Amino acid sequence: MSIIEVQSVSYSYPDSSARALNELSLSVQEGDFVGIVGPSGAGKSTLALALSGAIPHHFRGNFFGKILVDGMDTCTVALTDISKIVGSITQDINAQMVASIVEDELLFGLENFAVPHAEIPERITYALETVGIANLRFREIASLSGGQKQKVAIAALLALQPQVMVLDEPTAALDPTSSELIFQTLSELNKTKGITVVVIEQKVGLLAKYCSKIAVMDKGSICAYGSGEEVFSQVDLLQEVGVDVPRCVRVSKGVHELSHQSEYAHLLSEADRAVCDETALSVQSAAKQLACCVGALQHRSISLTEGSQPLATNDVELAGETYLPKIDGPVIAESSGPFDRIGVLQDAEQPSVQSVLDVIDATFKYQDSTDGVERVSLSLHPGELVALVGQNGAGKTTLTKLVNGLLRPRSGDIHIKGSSCKDWKTSQIAQHVSTLFQNPDYQICKESVLEEIAFGLELKAVSAEDARKKALEVIDRMGLDADASPFMLSRGQRQMVALASVVACEPDILVLDEPTSGLDYKECMQVMNMVKSLCEKGCAVLMVCHDMEVVLDFATRIVVMAHGSVLDDGEVTQIFSTDEVLKEAYVEAPQMIQLSKLVGAHVDPSFAGLNSASEVLEALQHQFEIARIAATLNGKEAPRG
Repeated sequence: MSIIEVQSVSYSYPDSSARALNELSLSVQEGDFVGIVGPSGAGKSTLALALSGAIPHHFRGNFFGKILVDGMDTCTVALTDISKIVGSITQDINAQMVASIVEDELLFGLENFAVPHAEIPERITYALETVGIANLRFREIASLSGGQKQKVAIAALLALQPQVMVLDEPTAALDPTSSELIFQTLSELNKTKGITVVVIEQKVGLLAKYCSKIAVMDKGSICAYGSGEEVFSQVDLLQEVGVDVPRCVRVSKGVHELSHQSEYAHLLSEADRAVCDETALSVQSAAKQLACCVGALQHRSISLTEGSQPLATNDVELAGETYLPKIDGPVIAESSGPFDRIGVLQDAEQPSVQSVLDVIDATFKYQDSTDGVERVSLSLHPGELVALVGQNGAGKTTLTKLVNGLLRPRSGDIHIKGSSCKDWKTSQIAQHVSTLFQNPDYQICKESVLEEIAFGLELKAVSAEDARKKALEVIDRMGLDADASPFMLSRGQRQMVALASVVACEPDILVLDEPTSGLDYKECMQVMNMVKSLCEKGCAVLMVCHDMEVVLDFATRIVVMAHGSVLDDGEVTQIFSTDEVLKEAYVEAPQMIQLSKLVGAHVDPSFAGLNSASEVLEALQHQFEIARIAATLNGKEAPRG
């Protein structure tokens, strides 16, 4: 039975001729767990507003078509009636908060829904415990991190016990473990309580793992809708639209293509090829697929070389031109190691390079709180991109504020280019340190892109003429519209404008606080490739990031934080291979790290330490070559059945 029916809906906002939704149709069955993905500007948030009844009751505009919620036409019933069935969380958490204390935030909705007072304490306790924030019950919301606020909003929704939950990027500000917890919670509510869940999310790995159905949006319409296997197998479509493809799916697609390549197809039985034809949506299923394929090939190699010396992987050269399936997408190819991504640090052993930033035993505590950082030390060198990782509340953002001068350490010191900045004004620190905030709206203040980018230069005493000239150069390089109003751009485009302002100033140190949060895949790669180009020119980057795939692809080093202290500091793959550290910091290793570790330990050691889909598939192709050459040398053909 359908709980939501969207029938040929089109919608445009007031004073806009462009359709945010364009002849969109969607059927959500009772008990479905639907994930919605798509590039920025595809209409995902607009659809969420329409499903909750906010469009057309709160947001005016031109609305055509029909949306039925539990059989009720959202255009003709009151918004209060819709809200008793559909609970929603918007993208802007701060705009949704109405109380000053966490408990009061949950209480507000319950009282408005006239929930009996006897039930209220139990509902509040259940909701807070479910999302793991029972300890925040009496905290001031203003004192919470962005991720903690996100959890409060979800708890407030859970307390209302709606039939349908519509969530717009609920994990955008959350660390990997907390993101997993939220999806586990949603999955449990979906399975045990029968709550229908519709979630908009850029973290495709979570959608692939938990959602029963996936909808892909582009230009206001649904361009693909079905099970995870059906949708994520359409890799070309996803890449064309600009949706990230989970790393395990990239590997799975490559396994499929290799197994059907003409010179290799006869090496596998029909049963083995059937396994290779599946779309692996998780690390475990991708590992099983590789295990089946590698096991079959090694069995063939041994049987075909019986009585002679078996071929080893390093004895084999790939026949002809190396074949690697096109799995890396149109925007970025995966790198083979962290230090070859940044031009300045191609040689991992450069101890003689003078540090540009030194944090020395820095301690800071917020008033009436135990939160902050304690005796934190780290150094940053020109050209490095150091990722700060750890769970929400670990002290990452506090550390970045100490670096850019917005906070000052209670004890310890911070040196920039060898000099203590203890007595420097914030404006002096800003001559060396630039910051890109998680929300670009916090730093955009001018009416045009050109004015916005030139403004930062003028603050650094650059003449108006030179500032304009430099701004135009950056605008041209980044493909921006000089005359556009930043406030009318998409979030991803606003992030690019904010980054352009930083790029123009050519800082010694760049501080990034979740620079890719809320961005689609193409925007994420645009931002990170621009950051990479800054590193190649010698800029040192300190980046708070919860996207471990981005960290693996771009970081040269990782600093792990927990409980306000540095837990570990080291090279990317070394940190991601240390299970104890990751567990304590509530960090989950990227899919490729997990996959290579699993396959390397249980299938073939040669797969251990391979950190990209390309490397894994190259190793698999070596296995195919061993079996092919063995068959050729022995004049035998592997069985087909």
